[in-house]
Amino acid sequence: MKNTLRSRMSLLHTWAGVLFSALLFVIFWAGSLSVFDKEMDRWMMPATRLSLTGDAKVSIDKQLVPILQSKAPHAAAWTIILPSERVPYIALNYGSEEARKGQRIWLNPDTLQEITPADSKGASGFIYPLHHNLTLRFNHIGTWIVGIASTGMLCLLISGIIIHRKIFTDFFTLRLFRSFGRSNLDIHNLTGVALTPFYILITLSGLIIAFSTYFPNAHLPLYAITSPGHVLKKDHARPHGVLPAERQFLKEALGRERHKPAKSSGQLASIDQMIADAEQAWGPGAVYFVRINHPNDAKSNVMLRRHSHATVSKHIDYKRYRATDGNPFNTFEAPAVVKAWNFIAGMHYLQFKHWTLRWLYFLAGLTGCAMIATGLFFWLNARRSKAARSEQKHVVWMDAITIATVSGLMAATLGFMLANQWLPAQARIMGIARDQCEVYVFYLVWMTSLLHAISLTTQRQDKAYLHAWWQQLAVISGLCIAAVLSNWSNTGHHLYVTLTRPLPAVAGVDMVLMVGAWMAWHASRRLRAHCRLHRQQG
Repeated sequence: MKNTLRSRMSLLHTWAGVLFSALLFVIFWAGSLSVFDKEMDRWMMPATRLSLTGDAKVSIDKQLVPILQSKAPHAAAWTIILPSERVPYIALNYGSEEARKGQRIWLNPDTLQEITPADSKGASGFIYPLHHNLTLRFNHIGTWIVGIASTGMLCLLISGIIIHRKIFTDFFTLRLFRSFGRSNLDIHNLTGVALTPFYILITLSGLIIAFSTYFPNAHLPLYAITSPGHVLKKDHARPHGVLPAERQFLKEALGRERHKPAKSSGQLASIDQMIADAEQAWGPGAVYFVRINHPNDAKSNVMLRRHSHATVSKHIDYKRYRATDGNPFNTFEAPAVVKAWNFIAGMHYLQFKHWTLRWLYFLAGLTGCAMIATGLFFWLNARRSKAARSEQKHVVWMDAITIATVSGLMAATLGFMLANQWLPAQARIMGIARDQCEVYVFYLVWMTSLLHAISLTTQRQDKAYLHAWWQQLAVISGLCIAAVLSNWSNTGHHLYVTLTRPLPAVAGVDMVLMVGAWMAWHASRRLRAHCRLHRQQG
């Protein structure tokens, strides 16, 4: 090979792909599903399938404060999250003096009846964390692994751009009816070239979001108000061992500050009136988050945040009111640098209300999965003939890993959803929390897929790997249909009901499952026919 820039980038592209592709597929798959994590939550938590009518407006003073007073009159804080289109229930949180985060209850906004807990993590509690930290939270290990893989993704994208001689031609080239190697490479090139800006945006923004994990002390020298030798050391004489520099940063950049209670009783003024005052500046219906700090205390205060449905950025601005008389005493607006960070993070989190763009993100994420998978297929197909001659075992094992990564991860996701439908409706199963059992089923199905792939790919017969592919795809098709039928039988919400009631979130999940079932069945049937033809010719 010539020692040119393109040849060196080709080598980098190949080995970065081999090393990171499996991990990147998991991240992209979980990220794609996380675009609709709230919708999947409605599918997995039937009690929260509510249709917001908008006819009745909830009064915090008359309806919610009495509930909180009865449940936690001495709490350190009350938090009220008002319903939205994607999360159609009221969430109440109240903590003890020792812990600001404590118990949580959900209420139907129309009836104010308490919603029975679902005993499920849902997609937002498992699929979303799988995307950004692989559910490895200890010492941020998962975040670091995802960051390393994301850096590898940037290397793949840049090297891919350099090695493409005909990047514009590849954009318009798709030969689906040629040989597998040719059509697979065309799909890889097209999916890579067409959405390169999206991949760079989503990868780079993900790294920027986790900046504070990778560089936790980067901001402290700018806010150093202790001697230089002590800037990076925690002051254990202070509450929570937080540095003065850290406190200054949190206050100026993020508006985080705590107000001490007076330790004497006080009365709550009208929170509804405080919301009305805030919405004069922010617009009608803008407030979604209410926190009452030190309720029933003489120095109690109320913090209001506005939603971010109409903007890309996630707002962290707030207005703070004295709870005893309802007068505002503090307004926080994020600095320009933080607003820029929030805009970048908003493009990644996708919490704004724009359904067309949300679907485009979802399809772009799945296209990224296709790009990663076809890259692995191309590498394996190019080396399979050489492996047949030299008996290179690494290709066989890479086949098994690829099968388990692609089809196995899909089957595991469906197993997670089916466990949600089939497990007994009780808090603990054999001493294990029900929501944790769903996660265990996910990993059990994934491990079973890997063992199945290994058992078939290590066989000596030619094209044994194809049998693993068509069998697992057939299982995926069956699991998709089973998920739709299970939702129908357990809740009575078949597609006609969810479309007419309407419950668009549940209907959307069912329709995606049905499309997935057809695609998996079609691919399985084609691969099985190919295996039969090869056996007859052999």
